[in-house]
Amino acid sequence: MGCCAKLKSSGWAYPTTVLCIYGFFAYCRVAEPFLTPYLIGPHKNISEEVVTNYLFPIWTYSYLAFLFPIFLLTDLLRHKPLIMVQGLFLVTNYVLLCFAPGLPAMVFLQINYAVVTATEVAYLSYIYSMISVENYQRATGYLRSAMLAGYTFGASLGQVLISLAEVDYFYINAVSLGFVSIAFLITFWLPMPQRSMFFKEKKVAALDLQSQQEGPVGAERPAEPVMDNEEAGSGKEQMEDNGSTGWCSRENVATAGHLLWQSFRESYSSRNLIYWSLWWALATAGYVQVFNYIQLIWNHIEPSGTSSIYNGGVEAACSLLGAAAAFSVGHIKVTWSVWGELALGLFSSVATGAVFLMAYTSSIWVCYAGYIIFKSCYMLLITITTFQIASNLSMECYALTFGINTFVALSLQTIMTAIVVDEAALGLDIVTQFIIYGSYYTVISVLFLIRGTYTACVNRHRPEQADALEQESSVEVMSAERF
Repeated sequence: MGCCAKLKSSGWAYPTTVLCIYGFFAYCRVAEPFLTPYLIGPHKNISEEVVTNYLFPIWTYSYLAFLFPIFLLTDLLRHKPLIMVQGLFLVTNYVLLCFAPGLPAMVFLQINYAVVTATEVAYLSYIYSMISVENYQRATGYLRSAMLAGYTFGASLGQVLISLAEVDYFYINAVSLGFVSIAFLITFWLPMPQRSMFFKEKKVAALDLQSQQEGPVGAERPAEPVMDNEEAGSGKEQMEDNGSTGWCSRENVATAGHLLWQSFRESYSSRNLIYWSLWWALATAGYVQVFNYIQLIWNHIEPSGTSSIYNGGVEAACSLLGAAAAFSVGHIKVTWSVWGELALGLFSSVATGAVFLMAYTSSIWVCYAGYIIFKSCYMLLITITTFQIASNLSMECYALTFGINTFVALSLQTIMTAIVVDEAALGLDIVTQFIIYGSYYTVISVLFLIRGTYTACVNRHRPEQADALEQESSVEVMSAERF
């Protein structure tokens, strides 16, 4: 009891701890690396062609439809209700996988899971509405670590149960159901935020606009007050007394629209930020497409019904190596403002080779190695991109940029899915799909190799500009460690 009271009185530690515990259990999805073998196996008995060309595209279309409304609802409803929705839909997800037979149930499953992925923005942004600015760095590190630990533990446990204990896929899904049910129960202990980033009173919005103009996320900014329980209660009463001036009034909705527009203008006012956002959107679209269909190409090379599979072990290795690569970014003495775009081009080229390797190999171990290389490169580069964007923006602008870039990436992925995967269009086989994804990454690599070489040459011939960028590296390292 004393420890719990101490956590609650600390201001930032209690919500961070509860959210980390939720993140661990929510991302401890033991069965996720074995979803495709489960669907095409005797439990669901769906053909590989139907899973590839009909079932999985439904998730992409549904995710696109849900993403932007949920992004706005997350801020409007102040995060916690959307995290509870995510927990509830995770439970529903595994109830359907365990107990719902037939293709129509699996179609509903894809729509259900689209809500789960769309509400991830609530998990990632909740803590910034609960704690003061000086604790952002530590809290973000803990949350990312909780996600990584949960996913790695879940994938490793699934692999151990499959390979050593020879547990049936149904029971793997039942174990996942238990973990996500614990996550859902934990959401009830999350404190309710008393403020949002965009839907706020006009005076508060004016102060936030001023703070946005004073400096980016990594800069020194005055700490925002965090309400304790008594202050939160008085604030709530004040809202009720104000009536029409509450946080969801017409005036505050108009203020939110103004804040969104100002944040949008600030976020995309720099040409360099546009280039970084362009890579984020292009590469993420390709990454998610490869991630969604990787189990199908593994099953094509080595059918799960006739041989041992190591999907969970590979996913665990990817998470650990990718996290190590991303963590190393904050400790490498490189002026990313000068060399970052060239790094995007070079490592995108490595990822391109890995995708082509997965497409053309007939060895499952070579395909596993290609996937590990591909995912590690993406996690490294998305870390560089994130802190390059975040170090130049306020938290409000970064949140909006995150939402817009994700929406653009998902739109591109939807176009790829509709043309390449969907049975209503080309409906290509899985190997041909990966050849196209490799070609897509080739275009990204060439674009950023050209752009990165140009940026490096320009800064080399302007030493005074390079020196100025070097002086900003301390802010970038802070952002690297944070994100």
